[in-house]
Amino acid sequence: MDTTSRISTSAASSVKSIVGRLIAMAGNRFGLLVVELQEERNLLLHTIMLGLGIATLGLLGSMTLTATLVVLFWDHSKLLLLSVLTLIYLCGASILYRRLISLRKNWRVIPSTIDQLRKDRECLDRELS
Repeated sequence: MDTTSRISTSAASSVKSIVGRLIAMAGNRFGLLVVELQEERNLLLHTIMLGLGIATLGLLGSMTLTATLVVLFWDHSKLLLLSVLTLIYLCGASILYRRLISLRKNWRVIPSTIDQLRKDRECLDRELS
């Protein structure tokens, strides 16, 4: 009886130790997740604000440039001027579209948390095997 009670006490303390480690690990990972989500939110808001500013100023600048060029070259060749401006704007839009698609393909959300959780899983697999 004494041996079995010692083994069960030892097993119970081992289980408590493992559960305690798992809870501490989960708490640490949750804290990391929260910090990364806050960083992602701030980065996203900053990116949106910069994008809106760039779009607004770019639109105003292109409108002013278009109006200036139309006034300057209206008497020479109306159709050629408008065609060239259209091509320039379409080329710029396609370049920005390709960059947006590239950015979306390479976007990683909370990479540190995911990497850390993967490492934790590998460590637990090694410990429990």
